[in-house]
Amino acid sequence: MRRLSRWIPVTGGAVLGGVAAVVIAGCGSTQSHTVTQTVTSSSAAATSSEPAAFSSGGGLTVNQIFKKDGPGVVDIVVTAPASGSTGSLFGSGSGKQQDEGAGVVYNDKGYILTDQHVVAKASSIRVTFEDGLVASAKLVGTDPSTDVGVIKVDVPASELHPLAFADSSSAQVGDDVVAIGSPFSLPETVTSGIVSQTGRSIQAPNQYTIPGAIQTDAPINPGNSGGPLLNAAGQVLGLNDQIETNNTTAEGEGSSSGVGFATPGNEDVKVAQTIISGQKVEHSYVGVSLAPASEGGAEIATTAEQGCPVIAPGSPAAKAGLKPGELITAVNGTKITSTDGFITTVFGDDPGQTVTLTVKQDGKTSQVKVQLGKRPATAPCS
Repeated sequence: MRRLSRWIPVTGGAVLGGVAAVVIAGCGSTQSHTVTQTVTSSSAAATSSEPAAFSSGGGLTVNQIFKKDGPGVVDIVVTAPASGSTGSLFGSGSGKQQDEGAGVVYNDKGYILTDQHVVAKASSIRVTFEDGLVASAKLVGTDPSTDVGVIKVDVPASELHPLAFADSSSAQVGDDVVAIGSPFSLPETVTSGIVSQTGRSIQAPNQYTIPGAIQTDAPINPGNSGGPLLNAAGQVLGLNDQIETNNTTAEGEGSSSGVGFATPGNEDVKVAQTIISGQKVEHSYVGVSLAPASEGGAEIATTAEQGCPVIAPGSPAAKAGLKPGELITAVNGTKITSTDGFITTVFGDDPGQTVTLTVKQDGKTSQVKVQLGKRPATAPCS
């Protein structure tokens, strides 16, 4: 990396501590992020007053949300090979290491949603419920492009308290939110805040971009990854995933600076349903690197960064004849005003679908048809 980014996905070290910062350069993303694993939750010592809406009848109180939803949030401890043996994200050395996150009970069949980066490398998974019941879980499947993982437990139905998901696209700046998770190995920790912004782009574990993320100032720390970000009605807006921070612990883990991100719940549910049904999750692919910021559209980069080619060889972009420096201003006639807007639009399309891009370069406008491909497992970066 040319510079160290402050974006950190945070998974807490449950036993041996230590979370390696994984440099993730986004081929086609808006910026490169240094990813650790992350989960949203609060510090038990938090003493700040509740947001106005929580205390003035604008929604459930924080206490009411915790009583309602706490039983549907689980603590997740995974055992994984250390990075010295198989390249795990969970620190360095040899043998086994443990890491910790959180999860959301999805339905009464025992399925639990969490972040992909929490469970992807796990050789064993242990789930602890609010009442103290401990159960082994099996990994059902993951999608690194959206950082969603699904695990399953075999426990009595009385232990399962599924949480309802909200329409994440309805989140608005200033809305009150609550996070529940296991920061620094403190399960059932609750924090509160607001939606700081919507429509953010964050980086996935496989170096692609996750659009539509929800930014919050609710404290998120290592061990909160996969826990819910809840609205004032106690519904899940998304899974807590990453933080941006200048603060680190003595063990090198990132800590909250008030800028956290949750994956969009609508996409989380869509991906989870696909995984549970036994189908393969597929995403569309163009194969271009976009400039970090542009005005009036999405600009194709002119120089390669972080080992990512501007136009990936053999990609749909290459086959369509897209060129470095072109500005994409519309997709199928719908105006595109930013890099994030382009990513969000194409992200919702299916592989194999043909889209018409309006592109500008040197004062000339042209229409380019691109047949979207299936996204490779990782971004084509060297």
